[in-house]
Amino acid sequence: MNRIQGIGTARQCRMVAGACLALLAPVAGPLCAQISAGEYAERRGALAREVDDGLILAVGSVQPPEDYINFYQNSPFRYLTGFLEPDAALIALAERGEIVWERLFVNPRSPADETWEGYRVGPGGTMRTAGLPGRSTGELEAVLDSLIGEGWDTVHLATGYDASSPVRDDITQRVDQLLEGHTGLEVETVAPVVGELRGVKSEAELALIRRAAAITTEAQRELMGALAPGMNEFELQAVIEYTFRRYGAERPAFASIVGSGPNSTVLHYNANDRFTEDGDVIVVDIGASYGGYAADITRTVPVSGRFSPEQRELYQLVRDAQTVAEEMAAPGISRNAMGRAAAEVLAEGLARLGLIESPFASYDDELGRELPQYFLYYMHALGHGLGLDVHDPWPAVMEPGVALTIEPGVYIRPNLLTEVIPDVPANRAMRDAIRPAFEQYVGIGIRIEDDYIITGGGVERISSAPREIEEIETLMAGPWQAPAPRNPEWVEWYRAMP
Repeated sequence: MNRIQGIGTARQCRMVAGACLALLAPVAGPLCAQISAGEYAERRGALAREVDDGLILAVGSVQPPEDYINFYQNSPFRYLTGFLEPDAALIALAERGEIVWERLFVNPRSPADETWEGYRVGPGGTMRTAGLPGRSTGELEAVLDSLIGEGWDTVHLATGYDASSPVRDDITQRVDQLLEGHTGLEVETVAPVVGELRGVKSEAELALIRRAAAITTEAQRELMGALAPGMNEFELQAVIEYTFRRYGAERPAFASIVGSGPNSTVLHYNANDRFTEDGDVIVVDIGASYGGYAADITRTVPVSGRFSPEQRELYQLVRDAQTVAEEMAAPGISRNAMGRAAAEVLAEGLARLGLIESPFASYDDELGRELPQYFLYYMHALGHGLGLDVHDPWPAVMEPGVALTIEPGVYIRPNLLTEVIPDVPANRAMRDAIRPAFEQYVGIGIRIEDDYIITGGGVERISSAPREIEEIETLMAGPWQAPAPRNPEWVEWYRAMP
């Protein structure tokens, strides 16, 4: 049996005109997608075992300067505490790998401020909401000074601290202010240790990622149904993000990429302000953030509803590269091995289409380096980890509980021959050789990305948006009622969240 366990088939699609919306059955039930205070305590305990002895300091993000700007907690602090109010901080003391004391510092209750900014739990509510004893943020500096004075002279920063950056973020500024004036203090950044802990997800985390993927899958279906020549990219972005919020996603996990025509060849294009045209493909790279956890699913679809012969050839090449990588994905397999296998498929296909001279051919870049020619069309990694960040920490070798993406692509940039490939003697023969194929495929960008969870027996694909050519064309040819009828069970997922 194939190790890939899909969460649905092409038949798991929406029925129109008053019918029902099929559910993605393997998505966990409402009560599973919650992270308990006990799990947060276990994470802090795991960090203490790595630290062994010393003071652990984690700093939350600060209140935005205007109260009408959305606040989002930084991911290391959220991972360790689950606390989502601004200006918070955590101090924990570790002895011989055990936490012997910890406090969560939070903004005090203030009815006047809460009138504008919303309710605060205050120090008295942190045990109930986060499982941690609370103190006021106004006491943070004095408590830290006192502990350092008592001999806790090693501070382990479990936060995104970067003193080398020319522009210091809010976290770095807060840490600098707190530690200012303490001479002889040993400061160690343990954020990489927190990153390693985040690489393998718990069942509760995986349940939230599944929900983010289910909602993102539905947004991809909505887009395919709504798409028609002449629509602006921002109209399609609105359809996507409406679907996210409709089912309780707090926000897009990253800026939605909706790139049509030449914009399909720009990897992180997100201006989303071009009118689509018949004959375009459109790259739709999107992800919902649900309960703080990200999905990341990309589909490339024809604006007209049918791929041209050239678009079909490139699409199938990218799809074949994705298949090779996902069939390899299993415990014990390195991400580099999957990346090499997908790259080999792409290089062979690009050579077959005449876009490079051979699978092993090279060119000279602007620095005089000799690089593989397929780099001209495929210049990013195969995938990344998924979690609190859309590019979450993940291990070099797969193991059960790792959430990841696989996203090969091919991009035929219009300026490839005129600006991208340096005009040096070593490249001129190559440019002449590939020009006929380039002119045939120019302006087409293809990326296909799915979300996966490594299991004990292989890998499970958790994103079921149509991805085969026939599936996409069939869905886009059918009648569509947009938006789809409300799925009440998915709304109840959110009602059951803490």
